[in-house]
Amino acid sequence: MKLSTKYILFIAVLHLVCLVLTYLVFEENKVLFILSEVFILGSGALSWSLYRQLISPLNHLKEGINAIKDRDFNVKFLPTGKREMDELIEVYNQMMDELRKERIKQEEQHFFLEKLIQTSPTGIIILDYDHQVKLVNPKALSMLGTQIGEVTALANELKAGGTKLIRPNGLRAYKLQKSHFIDRGFARFFLMIEEVTSEIFEAEKGVYEKVIRMMAHEVNNTIGPVNSILNLSLQTKTLWEGGDQEALRNALEVAVQRNQNLNLFMRNFADLVKLSPVNRRKMDLVALIYNVAALMEIKATEANVTFEFILPEDPFFILADLQQMEQAMINIVKNALEAMERAGVIRFVLEEGRLVISDNGKGISEAHNEQLFSPFFSTKKDGQGIGLTLVREILVNHGFDFFLKTIKQGQTDFVILLK
Repeated sequence: MKLSTKYILFIAVLHLVCLVLTYLVFEENKVLFILSEVFILGSGALSWSLYRQLISPLNHLKEGINAIKDRDFNVKFLPTGKREMDELIEVYNQMMDELRKERIKQEEQHFFLEKLIQTSPTGIIILDYDHQVKLVNPKALSMLGTQIGEVTALANELKAGGTKLIRPNGLRAYKLQKSHFIDRGFARFFLMIEEVTSEIFEAEKGVYEKVIRMMAHEVNNTIGPVNSILNLSLQTKTLWEGGDQEALRNALEVAVQRNQNLNLFMRNFADLVKLSPVNRRKMDLVALIYNVAALMEIKATEANVTFEFILPEDPFFILADLQQMEQAMINIVKNALEAMERAGVIRFVLEEGRLVISDNGKGISEAHNEQLFSPFFSTKKDGQGIGLTLVREILVNHGFDFFLKTIKQGQTDFVILLK
């Protein structure tokens, strides 16, 4: 029962009792009866006035509570001239001022935080309470694109504060860090993604350059003198006079040939280290594609592989180093040919600033996807692991984004973004 109802009920009962008692006085003393009636009427009027004074603060409180519920902190009350009521109004108005200031402060902080997230050079993905993606800032979207779901799934394996190095497309490397904040008393997680591709490339390059130089130095110091001795032995006729020395001669010739192959092997590594700066000139990419295809035609025919072309009829000019781009294209096509287990097709598609070289070979396994462009990594038994590394160096030096990925069963694309 409401307080106002209780008050009205109490006053009504009290005055009813008084009326009954005054009625009993009526027969004995009419003057006293009249005075009693006047007193009861005055008491009723006073009770109604007190009721209104009692209900007024409650109505103000009710309006104030509704304003707080509606988060309308602009509602304030004017003084009434009554001391007790004005004290309550003053406290309420001060409270509303503080709530309004706090709300403005929170909105400003929220706006600043939102702007900070949107313009951050670090990719940020905010998750909801169910670990589903709630917000993705533009940097994370540009770095990961359609792979955000895959990265989020990987992050579920991390604990708060944990980090992980990921390579979603096998080329670019990202440091993934998982953290959390408290929202409404519960923990919510967010992911920070920072690209570390250039740092890793520089570190890898420094390591393999040092290793290759050391290997080349030692091999060349050995091959030169050994070849001199072997050639001198082959040219000295007195060593081959008398007796059958044909087997020994063949062995020496094999040794010379093996040394030459070893020298060529080391030269391939040296080419990776000694890659010259990019000499950009205007070149026709369409003509280059046809030239590379013609160069690889014999090897493709031996593997029962055909070339298909979806290229513009007009020249497509880019600024690039012709020799380096040709070397990169040869390595890409050679890699596609070696991926064929049976007769197949290699397709060249050039449109909208994208060059796509597709093959229908065996594809790339998930286990190998992240290591494709790592130095010395190869899935072939006798592979040196420098082909894709050389391609990576050439395209990175040109500033072309690229990726190699098995799109579906029987389709692996090497994509070069020429813009």
